[in-house]
Amino acid sequence: MLEKNRGSLLYKSVLSIAIAGVLTPITYTSLVAEELGIISVESTTIDDKFESKRDEVSSIGVVGGEEIDVDRPKSVQDMLQRIPGITTEVQSGDSLKIHIRGVENQVYMGERPGVAVVIDGVPVFERTGRVNIDLDNIESIKVVKGGASYLFGDDALGGAVIITTKRGASNAGYRVDAEAGSFGYYKGLARAGFANETASGHIQVSRRHTDGYHDDSASTSDYVNGKLQYYIDDTSDLTFGMELSEREKNSHGAVTGHTAAKEDPKSKDIWSYNDYANNYNVDLQKFFLTYSKDVGATGNLMVNGYQYTDDTEYVSSPAGTDPTVYNYGNDYAQIQRGIKSEYRTGGEKLAWMAGLDLRANEYDNEVTFIDCLDMWAGAGCVPDTLYQDNVTDEAVQAIYGEVKFRASNKLVMTLNGRADHIDLDYTDRLDSTDNGSKSFDVPSWRLGGNYAMRNNLDLYANASTGFRTPTVRQLFTGSNSPTSRTDPNPDLEPEHSLNLELGLRTSTSMFNIPHELDVSVFQLDRKDYIQSTAGQYTTSSDNIYDNIGDVRNRGLELSLNSDINRKVSWDIAYTYLDAQYTRYDNFNLQTAPIAGACPPGSTPVYGRGPFNPPTNCLTSYDNAGNQVPRTPKHTVNLLLRGRPANDWVVTGELVYKSDYYADEINQEKIDSHSVFNLWVNYDRTFGRSNWMFFARIDNLFDEFYYNTARGYRDSNEDGVYDGEDLSLVVNPGRVYTAGLTVNF
Repeated sequence: MLEKNRGSLLYKSVLSIAIAGVLTPITYTSLVAEELGIISVESTTIDDKFESKRDEVSSIGVVGGEEIDVDRPKSVQDMLQRIPGITTEVQSGDSLKIHIRGVENQVYMGERPGVAVVIDGVPVFERTGRVNIDLDNIESIKVVKGGASYLFGDDALGGAVIITTKRGASNAGYRVDAEAGSFGYYKGLARAGFANETASGHIQVSRRHTDGYHDDSASTSDYVNGKLQYYIDDTSDLTFGMELSEREKNSHGAVTGHTAAKEDPKSKDIWSYNDYANNYNVDLQKFFLTYSKDVGATGNLMVNGYQYTDDTEYVSSPAGTDPTVYNYGNDYAQIQRGIKSEYRTGGEKLAWMAGLDLRANEYDNEVTFIDCLDMWAGAGCVPDTLYQDNVTDEAVQAIYGEVKFRASNKLVMTLNGRADHIDLDYTDRLDSTDNGSKSFDVPSWRLGGNYAMRNNLDLYANASTGFRTPTVRQLFTGSNSPTSRTDPNPDLEPEHSLNLELGLRTSTSMFNIPHELDVSVFQLDRKDYIQSTAGQYTTSSDNIYDNIGDVRNRGLELSLNSDINRKVSWDIAYTYLDAQYTRYDNFNLQTAPIAGACPPGSTPVYGRGPFNPPTNCLTSYDNAGNQVPRTPKHTVNLLLRGRPANDWVVTGELVYKSDYYADEINQEKIDSHSVFNLWVNYDRTFGRSNWMFFARIDNLFDEFYYNTARGYRDSNEDGVYDGEDLSLVVNPGRVYTAGLTVNF
């Protein structure tokens, strides 16, 4: 059978940096000579088998399966923070929201994070904008940074995260896992697999549970997943994959203000803060089938069909008289299905890939009255009747491709292009006046080059684009809450991003330990992003969704990775990020009245609903020049590993984030923090079985800091917008985890 990873030879280049003789170049003359005559296209939206950085013109970050096994991360966030340019917001359990290069960090809550997430070829989208994935089923994570719609289409404003789950002969045999830790955490896992000349496959079941540090934040996740790969002949194979998961989770954990964060970090006082939505039951199902065939010496055809379903139930809008009672029951069901195909071929001067992406998605939403204890429910509230009943149909037809050509012996140029046609059709089953349809035709592209300055040194540069189309809520329905209303706008235009990047990729030796070094500088301009005309955190009335402003993100990213099998090894990820609003058309911050009157420079407004609340005060701000919230300028992740004996690995990790603003008007700054994590692994083979034990301590020095901080309104209604109005989630502090894995 042809080697499926022929594109995976890592083209290593070296920057000869003479710093007291510590860094010395490594050359790969034989590798370069072997590969010089053939160029190939590694970009793909279906599979990661073409993962070489040879001639790659964009910044790429990869976390492999071996690192996962050795470092035993407790969440996907632990893996992603080792890649520069990545920030994440952890929710409950394995759920998190991913941001790349500061794109969409200004939005604390929202459906779409500006990052395309692809799991086994499936362009995953969940209504919350978060990613739920079985950590124990991840083989590798690849991150493409910068606008990436040229491959992935809608929502790839800041880049893409490509997750590949486990498969192949390495999963043959049996495996059992058991883990336990702080706050009632436990995990159990069992896997069985096989491999022979015609097929390989495995099935895996697991459960994760935690009581949670915060009050009312327990979560339980059950997973069943597996793969079956059939080798049709020496040049083709067929892979079937599936993942089923059931999750129950609560979202409580936030408190209001710095004082409450210190006095009530577990958020036990439910009267001081009650989540707008809680008690999530999430059922996910993912199925895919991929056909791959090698054609000739350099060609490959892949076809991928998939269906991904998400059924989420939760409650929302707590009643004012009883914080444990909610007014609405929500049932959201979506089906994502599609077919993608790609054909690629390589050559001495020219390589190309052509792809087709067809999607047919359906999003069904029902909201039911549970109780009528909140005045917002209104006179029309009847328990157990429908409040909302609607469905959205989304169809996507896209063609995309990539061309690489060797302009000279040292220079390889890359051109990508994609054209998307997107149809949205919204039907409100209760009120047909809200019905609407909209189509968008959006092109995207990337142009870049990779220049081999020496056998061991590459210089790369690119310009790439991303886009995001408006949502149905923004176009047709608007949004409603007990304190505000934002009207829809059918004339909205898609958001766009343009990423400019210059980078250096090399292999080097530090203290005689080989390292891979990647340094890049970038500027990412985001144009016409969509938001309420009243800003993100206000509760004023009479707002509308609009293409409200622009953001410019500039920065530097550095990664230095060494071979983890060495006696001593280390990895460094550093990010400098400067994210600023460059245009902000309108932003009004609402605060409470002072003695019934508004201060000079503000205007009174009145809330909606059957009763008029007291007068509130509206102040206008121009955020142009302000820093984007939750974008620390400096982020460092440092791992140092040592092998004191053949079977032992001791690892220390330092995570540093500089201070940042929690609000759009840059009034509330959150202090920097440093966190140190420590863990030890013992790996020993006895006969036919392999035993792996680990013990881990996160936040070893029990640092007090916030997982999340966001500006809001004048929550305590004292007429002053300050740190006592912030919504804060306190980090749980020192956390212990230990586990045992047996393979046989």
